[in-house]
Amino acid sequence: MAENVNTIGVLTSGGDAPGMNAAIRAVVRTALVNGKKVKGIMRGYHGMLEEKIIDMEASSVSDIIQRGGTILGTARCEEFTTKEGQEKGAAICKKHGIDGLVVIGGDGSFRGAQKLSHLGINTIGVPGTIDLDIACTEFTIGFDTAVNTAMEAIDKIRDTSTSHDRCSIIEVMGRHAGYIALWCGIANGAEDILLPERYNYDEQRIINHIIDSRKKGKKHHIIVNAEGIGHSSSMAKRIEAATGMETRATILGHMQRGGNPTCKDRVYATIMGSYAVDLLCQGKSNRVVAYKEGEYVDFEIDEALAMKKDISTYQYNVCRILSR
Repeated sequence: MAENVNTIGVLTSGGDAPGMNAAIRAVVRTALVNGKKVKGIMRGYHGMLEEKIIDMEASSVSDIIQRGGTILGTARCEEFTTKEGQEKGAAICKKHGIDGLVVIGGDGSFRGAQKLSHLGINTIGVPGTIDLDIACTEFTIGFDTAVNTAMEAIDKIRDTSTSHDRCSIIEVMGRHAGYIALWCGIANGAEDILLPERYNYDEQRIINHIIDSRKKGKKHHIIVNAEGIGHSSSMAKRIEAATGMETRATILGHMQRGGNPTCKDRVYATIMGSYAVDLLCQGKSNRVVAYKEGEYVDFEIDEALAMKKDISTYQYNVCRILSR
């Protein structure tokens, strides 16, 4: 059990994700209701090491729940991956009276939280990443907004692809995880989806699929390509040369990180942020908030980081069957 927490810090780390502001708002206001002081740490662990720390009140988080990005800012911090950086961070937290910390981010952010916990700072992680690649939870803040943004963009690309009898390769984000690509493949009715977890780099199969589809009278072809595979532009050139079908690549990029969060991202992020503060108030530390089987739960950070996650074989097969 952790010692009683009086001042709670909150930071966002790694890639930004729509819904992070909703989580920040929930952390600040839930902490204040519980009689705790709140400090916002600007630009993640990088800002912590630079002591960019501000006092936060209820008014500090007014009118932010609908905004994308993160009002606290975020950054990646190589220094914090070192023992010296972690010890410096813990000392800075103690200097500013921060004895509880909510870290909103992904696996890398949780590793930092884990180290701070071992150094005497009570920490709770909240999963915030558009990649949906945190194994302990079925939901991560930002995924729902990002996948809807990508879906809408692909719908628009399909319109013009159909008009020009074109093959379009649309590259979506997800780093080494194919969840955005899988969901868009299903939602957009893509003819092919390329996922890091499943793709065997058999480009000839895709070429054969395009040729067979054209023989059946199909005039366009949509390929959703995950960022973890990449090389969409060079792939487009090879496919066009092999099939004779005009092929264009579109990389959606960071537009998937922006925009107003969906209702789901706002609600889930809010509950997770409040849950994180409740855990700190209960004397818990070194935990990660998660959503599993319809319930909000928590895991030891060590346990959460050890978990593995894979693409649903059934969902992947459904997408492939329906694309024929």
